[in-house]
Amino acid sequence: MGQSGSVDNPFTSGIAGFVSDFNLVKVPAEVIHRAKLLFLDSLGCGLYGSQLDWTKKTISALASVDQTKSCSLMGGVEKLNPLHAALVNGTQIQGFELDDVHRKGVLHVGAVTLPPLLALAELNENITGFDFLTAAIAGYEIGPRVGLCMGQEHIGQGWHSGATVGVFSAVAGAARLLKLSANQTTHALGIAGTQSSGLMAAQFGAMVKRMHAGKSAHSGLLAALLAKENFTGIIDVFEAPYGGFCTTFSRSQDRFDLNQLTAGLGLEFQLMDIALKFYSCVGSNHTTLDAIKDIQKRRPFTEEQVKEIRVFGSQVTVDHVGWDYRPEGLTSAQLNLPFCVATLLLEGNVFVDQFKPDCVDNSQRIALSRRVRVIHEPEITKKGAGYRHMVKVEIEFEAGDIESETREYPRGSEYDFASDEEIKDKFRVLAKNSISAGAIERIVEMVMNLETLSSASALARAMSE
Repeated sequence: MGQSGSVDNPFTSGIAGFVSDFNLVKVPAEVIHRAKLLFLDSLGCGLYGSQLDWTKKTISALASVDQTKSCSLMGGVEKLNPLHAALVNGTQIQGFELDDVHRKGVLHVGAVTLPPLLALAELNENITGFDFLTAAIAGYEIGPRVGLCMGQEHIGQGWHSGATVGVFSAVAGAARLLKLSANQTTHALGIAGTQSSGLMAAQFGAMVKRMHAGKSAHSGLLAALLAKENFTGIIDVFEAPYGGFCTTFSRSQDRFDLNQLTAGLGLEFQLMDIALKFYSCVGSNHTTLDAIKDIQKRRPFTEEQVKEIRVFGSQVTVDHVGWDYRPEGLTSAQLNLPFCVATLLLEGNVFVDQFKPDCVDNSQRIALSRRVRVIHEPEITKKGAGYRHMVKVEIEFEAGDIESETREYPRGSEYDFASDEEIKDKFRVLAKNSISAGAIERIVEMVMNLETLSSASALARAMSE
């Protein structure tokens, strides 16, 4: 197997060294506790996702050719081989715009990191909860750093980061759980990176957007398994001037920042910058919804009183969620900001019950969405990736008065994080139609005491009870 750690790949080998040596001993207790809450949230999202049409179609397609049946699917009786189970479980977690998001790194981290680990844990009864926790935190640290390296232009250029950046969280976690050496992990990163692909046009009505995280989970697990057998990959996957991840996906030699890959690695935990969602829609929409609710608190109004709503945001927000709504499917409905604003005003909430299939062509919501304009505010764009979701919302009323509200961060963000009980309650709501009440409480207990589990396979199995 080729050598790693040369002067030509200091960032790739730096990540590999961190992953292979990672240990919980130096991880602060608050980071470990936050990690458990993030895991629980992702598992709840995955359990809810088991009921969705695109999940059922994915399982049907894979089950028709997969006779291995060794790894469980969240909330289901079907079993598939480890790679296919990772694909389905990742699809389920990211399946309804409910899961976590690292805003600056533009990544849903749990959906790509946890599925490979669940599959590996079920295959090997000797993998403890401590092992699982260690590997998961390692994975949660890497993907967001790749996202920070690429910057918000990555998604602005049309790449879906869950399917491109996400492979690096997936492979990092799997590599750590498989106890790969630093050299093997370097190759695993290169194998994962060459599988990166995902187009943002999938947000316009396509089911395939739901599968992007699952494909990253699949690719990351495959990369780690291949590297374990000394299969070789691109050892300078981040640094390569021609055909490397950074140069190729940025279409440049300089529109990325390699230093973000390893700056503070092991000392500053990106996991603490991951936000949770309390609306069932894309993260870019949450600040606007929070701002409108803030206005409603001080100036109650009905939709009939609204003349126009203007949302001033970053260029990425305009491009990502600000288009004129077209009834092309639930994906579009949950990603489109004007439609989600209309949903809030008409339904009073933007959660799972507000996004049943028949909402897509709801004439009232569509008509109200036409009174919502999403406008680029250059001053917000200039603030950089950390303010990608910042908005100023103006509501102009038929009576002629205007109310405005500015929100930098949404509820559930790293700056306004939820309480333990809020997260547990969200998990219970999402899981209640997929598994038994007893299993729900056992999962909460197992996750919150993960390091004490003698075998992490018990967690994987509980999600299909």
